[in-house]
Amino acid sequence: PDTGASLNSLAFLYSDQGLYSKAEPLYLRALAIAQKVLGPEHRSTGNSLNNLALLYKEQGLYSKAEPLYLRALAIKEKALGPEHPSTGNSLNNLALLYSDQGLYSKAEPLYLRALAIDEKALGPDHPSTATSLNNLAGLYQRQGLYGKAEPLNLRALAIDEKALGPEHPSTGISLNNLALLYQSQGLYSKAEPLSLRAISIYEKALGPEHPSTGTSLNNLALLYSVQGLYSQAEPLYLRALTIAEKGMGPEH
Repeated sequence: PDTGASLNSLAFLYSDQGLYSKAEPLYLRALAIAQKVLGPEHRSTGNSLNNLALLYKEQGLYSKAEPLYLRALAIKEKALGPEHPSTGNSLNNLALLYSDQGLYSKAEPLYLRALAIDEKALGPDHPSTATSLNNLAGLYQRQGLYGKAEPLNLRALAIDEKALGPEHPSTGISLNNLALLYQSQGLYSKAEPLSLRAISIYEKALGPEHPSTGTSLNNLALLYSVQGLYSQAEPLYLRALTIAEKGMGPEH
């Protein structure tokens, strides 16, 4: 199991850099170890399945990811119970997979169940509850249901600020999510300060060349671009591109 944990950690490092071909054999080996040493229904096996599924999802290989997520969810439900936070995490993972494919009617009940688990098991003001709120809000935003999304985003932001602090990266995520919601509605003056604050958080907490910093820069650049503010957008796009190219590594 210790070997499996090390393999998973190294694979995550490669995956985070987009080095998927280096990450996959490590995740597969970690999964094989967990199944052999701990058994096919152990929660560590479920964790390994989730890791491998995420790798495939990030590459758009949804048909390879789905059965792994489903099996991981079944393991968590049996090993830990249907209302355990880890079960909620597996529900969120599967819901996100469906959401990415536009299968909103399949994703929504999973997100709702995950949120209910977090609220009951961890409390209404826990950071994991904020994550579930953001996930559900994102689903509604994709469907143009802005009135349903906004109160969820606002609640998630309030939780993160209180539980983790105003300069925590998770607070930055909530700020970005709310900014994107406003941007989708053309509420640019409400979106801009949120995006600027998110960038500041990421630069300070994660560094000026972190992928999350690049994503926030890209979001702000898009905000300026849709308003025709091209001279403000261009340097942000260029900086985001530099970060992305540096993070992709030699395989790209």
